[in-house]
Amino acid sequence: MTEQYLQWNSSHLGGNIEMLIFGDRGIPVILFPTSMGRHFENKDFGLIESARWFIDNGLIRIYCPDSVDKMSWYNKGVHPADRVKNHMHYDQFLSEELIPWIRHENGVEKVVTAGCSFGGYHAFNLGFKHPDKVWAVIAMGAAFDIKSQLDGFYSDDVYFNNPPDFMSNANGEDFQHMSVLLGTGTEDMCMEPTVAMANLLSAKKVDNFLDVREGGRHDWPDWKHMFPHYLSLIVNR
Repeated sequence: MTEQYLQWNSSHLGGNIEMLIFGDRGIPVILFPTSMGRHFENKDFGLIESARWFIDNGLIRIYCPDSVDKMSWYNKGVHPADRVKNHMHYDQFLSEELIPWIRHENGVEKVVTAGCSFGGYHAFNLGFKHPDKVWAVIAMGAAFDIKSQLDGFYSDDVYFNNPPDFMSNANGEDFQHMSVLLGTGTEDMCMEPTVAMANLLSAKKVDNFLDVREGGRHDWPDWKHMFPHYLSLIVNR
């Protein structure tokens, strides 16, 4: 399994962001870390290893960028409006810098996004804000509603970065090409919002697969079982 380390100088973020890339060909998957996680987290906790067969066989190529959660949603040292703005700079980096480069490098039109816990939020939010660039989303134990990070503050910027809000009013026809895989467990604190999101997508007639695992928890061992299963569904689509 090939591994590449990359430092990306982002004009939107105003500095360097680090990333690991696993594999040299296959369907490109942007895999986000959990809350305030770094580019190496998914490797350190074994999620990359769980996908080794797909990477070694050239079916999947995984890109693991840093998050900027410490500067955005979790940055209690700045006003909530600035937390949202910092996230929007990250969204611009992903949608206007990283994804176009990945598309060019791999000769594809659209990518897959994936993540666990708060990484699932990033995967879903990016995918449904930019359906012209993303064709599938994998969200495991995902957090979707970020309003709890904003101390009661609300604005249009919050609305358009909070999937339960903007998807409630979205036109489902805009997402007919997308596939969404939602994984959770009966002991997962994110089970209820995951089921609610699946119901919302179904009401919009957006293709989604809801996987609720008996006894499943909000933890890496469960996600390591889910991830290769969901990748198998992606590569066979």
